[in-house]
Amino acid sequence: QVQLQESGPGLVKPAQTLSLTCTVSGDSITTNLYYWSWIRRPPGKGLEWMGAMTGSGFTYISPSLKSRTSISRDTSKNQFTLQLNSVTPEDTAVYYCARAENLGIPGDRDSWGQGTQVTVSS
Repeated sequence: QVQLQESGPGLVKPAQTLSLTCTVSGDSITTNLYYWSWIRRPPGKGLEWMGAMTGSGFTYISPSLKSRTSISRDTSKNQFTLQLNSVTPEDTAVYYCARAENLGIPGDRDSWGQGTQVTVSS
């Protein structure tokens, strides 16, 4: 059974770079059966799909975030990482990683991490 766990800072200052890591167990992030995804939920708002990486390392990024978002991975550690540059308070959210069958917001059949709260504040 696959498990995903997000890790990273809970507090980031405006204009800094947010880096979050998802550690995966029970499956390999090099499998091309799934999209290794990042999603977030700002307070009081719905889920927002941020981007995903395929098993071969190709990345898809939401057009609204493309200018300041990247996804990378460390296959030796079975981890993939989200980097979000120039954060503002509007980036405050609960951030999730997930293993998804399709691009976009993962569904009930997909596997999610528990989420990690990130607050952008000076």
